[in-house]
Amino acid sequence: MRVRDGVVRLFRAEWGRLYDTVRPVVVRKRWRSVPLALTAVTLTALLHFAHGRPWGHGFVEGIGAVRAEDPLWLALLRTPFSLFVPALDLPVWGGLLQILVVFGIAEICLGRRRTLAVAYVATLAGTLYARVGVALGPDVLFGLPASDGRVVDTGPSAAVVGLAVFVGRRYGAHATTAGVVVAMVVEVLLKENLAGKEHLAAIAAVLAVCAVSEWRQRRSAVWVESTAGASGAPPIQS
Repeated sequence: MRVRDGVVRLFRAEWGRLYDTVRPVVVRKRWRSVPLALTAVTLTALLHFAHGRPWGHGFVEGIGAVRAEDPLWLALLRTPFSLFVPALDLPVWGGLLQILVVFGIAEICLGRRRTLAVAYVATLAGTLYARVGVALGPDVLFGLPASDGRVVDTGPSAAVVGLAVFVGRRYGAHATTAGVVVAMVVEVLLKENLAGKEHLAAIAAVLAVCAVSEWRQRRSAVWVESTAGASGAPPIQS
């Protein structure tokens, strides 16, 4: 009994706010609560299917395959679609499940526009980091070898990681947020691959967005308090 109560307390402390936000919406609307997540899953599955066929491979590469050696304008055009092109070296079902769960939770907690914005910021941060890293070269801290410029950079993983960090920080799931960050650091240490480093760039960008958002909220709260205090102050006696 004590163990169960302890687990419940830990769950409530870490995911209580998130659970209380997501559960009522899912119970009330079911699948209608996450149309963005379902659309993202469907689009990713279709692009994966097309990518594996001779008639669709070139099309998918043309709209979503990003490389650091590509012209910047072309990379920026392809970046939104690259989010929905699964990496060929990873199981597609794992990616689809990640999109459904993380995008779904984010859609309920943040709304569709903010979910898309955070996902794009995270993906774009990874894409731009790859370009900067290749330009710096392997002899510079955070630099990358020239061979990474030819690596096809696709997949929803940076967006998933970014959304997980953003939602976790906003809803007080600090241990989960820290766990995601540590997992990405371990990935880089063990694999030393471009994807892992892009994930860290995505996390850095999202944490910067969180910091700016929190600063604006504090500033707004201070302004409201000061305005309320000024309006309620007694008149100055002459």
